[in-house]
Amino acid sequence: MSRNYDEEQNNRNRSGYQSYNQGNYNQGNYSQSNYNQGNYQDYDQNNYQQGFPPGGSVPSMWPSQEELSRAVSSCLNRVFLRMFAALLVTAAVAYAVATSYSLQVFVFGNIAVFYALIIAELALVILISFRINKLSPAVANTMFFLYAIINGMTLSVIFLVYEIGIIYHAFAVSALMFAAMALFGAATKRDLSSIGSLCIMGLFGIILASVVNIFLRNEMLDMMVCYIGVFIFIGLTAYDTQRIKRMLGEANAMSHEVAIQRVSVIGALTLYLDFINLFLKLLRIMGRKR
Repeated sequence: MSRNYDEEQNNRNRSGYQSYNQGNYNQGNYSQSNYNQGNYQDYDQNNYQQGFPPGGSVPSMWPSQEELSRAVSSCLNRVFLRMFAALLVTAAVAYAVATSYSLQVFVFGNIAVFYALIIAELALVILISFRINKLSPAVANTMFFLYAIINGMTLSVIFLVYEIGIIYHAFAVSALMFAAMALFGAATKRDLSSIGSLCIMGLFGIILASVVNIFLRNEMLDMMVCYIGVFIFIGLTAYDTQRIKRMLGEANAMSHEVAIQRVSVIGALTLYLDFINLFLKLLRIMGRKR
């Protein structure tokens, strides 16, 4: 039951990020008047040829396409390094809790503590996503790693449920699938917005199905949710990677460095959630085949 709740909560965290973060970029932080007043330059055909997704525009803070390209490269490097570091933190905390009886009692022995951790996770995702343009890069980064620590505490249950070999196998497969789709999202010239929209709708669908199945306890439905979830999160990985490039192109910060730092934090959080949910889905599928 705890394992199912952890997986459902991670799906909700991912869903909460999508709804709040989309509103963040659509509702005032990037004012439409900026476009109307001519502060933004339209992409020309060369932008499509260089791999930047269509449908965006280059703000005046980026004096040239070449400088934006360098900024995107730097931002993506920071995104993946920050995400990898957060995954290491989560894994270390999860293993520490799983191997310490006193920590297990603290996390799982008191239901109030466990639910407080779950609520704290969701609150941090919402706060980072909704307030990213108000937070300093240092504060946003601290909150992101605090989320990674708390997530490690709640996910430590997987070490108590699955064999360590299954966990390693699921992690390796998840890493390979994630890397392939992230590279595709970063390199493709095709606009992945339609794929992203379908994946987000599918995400809400599997969340609803997971909630219903808590009461039905239908093994077939649970298996369908896991397999569909794998396809949803590999699609979101490619879409979110491409969206990081667009977010940076549309940023309007005090300086280039601040824009890169802010986008790299929110981008790392997004891809971190994609990877964690992909890993949990594959772990459940592989765990059934022991």
